[in-house]
Amino acid sequence: MAPVLSIVIPCFNEEEVLPETARAVRGKLAELVQSGRLSDASFICFVDDGSRDKTWSIIKDLSTGGSIVGIKLAHNAGHQKALIAGLMYSKDHSDCVISMDADLQDDIDVIDEFIEAYSEGCKIVYGARRDRSRDAFFKRFTAEFFYKVMKAMGVELVFNHADYRLVDSAVLHHLEEYQETHLFLRGIFPAMGFTSRIVYYDRKARLAGNTKYPLKKQIAFALEGIASFSVKPLKLVTWIGMIVFILCSVMGVYTFWQKFTGNSVPGWASNMLSIYFLGSVQILSLGVIGEYIGKIYEEVKRRPRYIIEDIAAPAFKEAKVGQNSVFEA
Repeated sequence: MAPVLSIVIPCFNEEEVLPETARAVRGKLAELVQSGRLSDASFICFVDDGSRDKTWSIIKDLSTGGSIVGIKLAHNAGHQKALIAGLMYSKDHSDCVISMDADLQDDIDVIDEFIEAYSEGCKIVYGARRDRSRDAFFKRFTAEFFYKVMKAMGVELVFNHADYRLVDSAVLHHLEEYQETHLFLRGIFPAMGFTSRIVYYDRKARLAGNTKYPLKKQIAFALEGIASFSVKPLKLVTWIGMIVFILCSVMGVYTFWQKFTGNSVPGWASNMLSIYFLGSVQILSLGVIGEYIGKIYEEVKRRPRYIIEDIAAPAFKEAKVGQNSVFEA
């Protein structure tokens, strides 16, 4: 029997690209259904992440044509949480789920290879960029630096993989057991250990609009991943403290020696440098510790990751609206 596939697409202010994205992805689904590789119950799930433009009204209009479900979050929860909202809905209505961005930079023709790998027993199929030769130098440098830092911190990632992947619904049911407020999906899926495969593709230029991941968000995302998966920064702070203590002890012995031998000369520069150095180390250490304390603070409150405000699913009836909402056929 052909599997039921759902394609989850988080959207934030995507009114410029949505009609073309829906047309292209719907066409790919129809092609796979006609070839017998997918069930005709397969669908697209657009998740509106609190957009301020006409994104939601476009999704509602698209849903009247069938094979499209729309989920509207009550506020801008962030790309990853919007993605999780779509995954948690889709896992109950499909055999496997593909997640992708709305800008059509992810090559939809790769879906054929995803389905092939899934039919051969892979539970997770990662779409990874073949190279970054088209990126500007700064973008390429920061991206590669991100993966190297994450690897050094002990976080298991698929190199040059974002959120273009196929996941079996059984894997998503296990993902539901992860109760963190902030789920770093790019690290969680490789750590789950299911049979997987990497499919390489060439990433295209954005169809329209602006990127939703500027440098500020990229840095925040990297810190999110490190703090979610590694305690190495805390251990690093301890080692820095020990090294500084040893250096200060050596300088203390040297200072006393110079004093007792009569060679000491008051030095403004050495005093100021030592103050600046120790002060910067202390502030950096407090900042790292603060990141983890902030994570603890957010986790213990146990607030919902997202709240669903509205749905547009003509083929479904609403069973429950809220965190991890379920819609029954």
